[in-house]
Amino acid sequence: MKIVIIGGGIIGCFLAHDLSRYDVDITLIERESDVCDEVSSANSAIIHAGYDPEEHTLKALLNKKGADMYPAICEQLNVDYKRIGAYVVAAGEEEEETLSILYERGTKRGIHMEWLTKDELLEKEPNISAQITKALSVPDTAIITPWEMGLTLIQEAVCNGLSLKLEENVVDIKRNGKQFHVITDKAHYDADIVINAAGLGSAKIMNMIEDTPLFDITPKRGQYFILSKHATDFVKHVLYPVPGKAGKGVLCVPTCHGNILLGPNSEILEEQDNGTSAQGLKEVREKLQKTVTNIPYGEIIHSYAGLRPCGNHNDFFIQASPISQNFIHLGCIDSPGLASAPAISAYVIEQLILPQHVLKQKELYRHYKRITPMKDLSSQQKAERIKKQSAFGHIICRCENISEQEVVDCIHEPCGARTIKEIKKRIRPGMGKCQGGFCEIEVAKILARELHIPLAEVRYDKTSYFMTNKGVSK
Repeated sequence: MKIVIIGGGIIGCFLAHDLSRYDVDITLIERESDVCDEVSSANSAIIHAGYDPEEHTLKALLNKKGADMYPAICEQLNVDYKRIGAYVVAAGEEEEETLSILYERGTKRGIHMEWLTKDELLEKEPNISAQITKALSVPDTAIITPWEMGLTLIQEAVCNGLSLKLEENVVDIKRNGKQFHVITDKAHYDADIVINAAGLGSAKIMNMIEDTPLFDITPKRGQYFILSKHATDFVKHVLYPVPGKAGKGVLCVPTCHGNILLGPNSEILEEQDNGTSAQGLKEVREKLQKTVTNIPYGEIIHSYAGLRPCGNHNDFFIQASPISQNFIHLGCIDSPGLASAPAISAYVIEQLILPQHVLKQKELYRHYKRITPMKDLSSQQKAERIKKQSAFGHIICRCENISEQEVVDCIHEPCGARTIKEIKKRIRPGMGKCQGGFCEIEVAKILARELHIPLAEVRYDKTSYFMTNKGVSK
């Protein structure tokens, strides 16, 4: 049995990981140079509890299930999971009525929710705006680092036979009897089952095989600010305004690594564009004022934008093709796609694949556990590592306390880093307040040494070179 997964976002990573437990031949094709490099690397990183989706939708079905699955998955893979809780805040009677609807919906789904007065909220979050009158506490809301999750899933899948094809773009798909012939710009792949998990590109993949469109993708852009760790006390929980038609609104979100995200706004685009704009970032600032005060804008270290693949009447599209039960489409996976991801994978396998095929689980399955970063170890544990390998004691990123050996190790992992951005995603050099001003050249030198290439051939990301990125011609 040959299965081809198109798309290496968080959904594709969960599918590759979960299917690698079976005795099947799996290939994952991703057009970028790394997994979780588009939608999954530019979102709010929240495991939403599940009170928000409308009734009788796939979002409602899968959000709560997925959120409940994360703690065990993160523990098994040693991936950061922080249950920090959230407050949904209302300004005035009309918004308080919306809170009541959310409370009723959430409690029906078994989600723990509590009412807070303004004074009770101020004790928890002193920087709440004077406009706020009431709040709902959702203590089971959690945060993760999405690309850390996706990369760790892929590491384990590769250890169990996954064939990972990066920087390959699917250009055509042909039906060949009961099989499919997936054609990329580099190779051809035969498949008994194809799973279209291409995110923003899922409609394009769908149109390669379907006679008539099943869904449309509308890119929705959200822009964010990132605050440095010096602002870590600004908020302690996820802060949501009352959600509206455009989505969950502009949020304040602590991250697993001690930064704070501010955003996103919501912009419907005709074409994909993940650049920030002065107007979009201004909108984030303006809307934040309704929720919080004393915003430490002097601690902004970065801004970015992420795209969400919206559509299908604000619900996920997860169905087999009308032309074949063996071609499965996952379209319009926007928020709460991250929170729903493990449940989406289970739904596809249990509802769409196993009823059609008998898959045998592997007798020998190799577990992969993410190595704990040096900065999270005790002094004794650090000393033991340095004793075994002295390069653990050579710090190359002072902001994030990253050692040379950690960079070397992430280059030589099963799904090893090949660019500066990929190392940044895996272990965070360049994500501190100096934004790589001191460590980026050190990372580039290590990449050149370990990959046996000239420094001028070290790439910053898929399309740019380090030296060009620094203003020096390649």
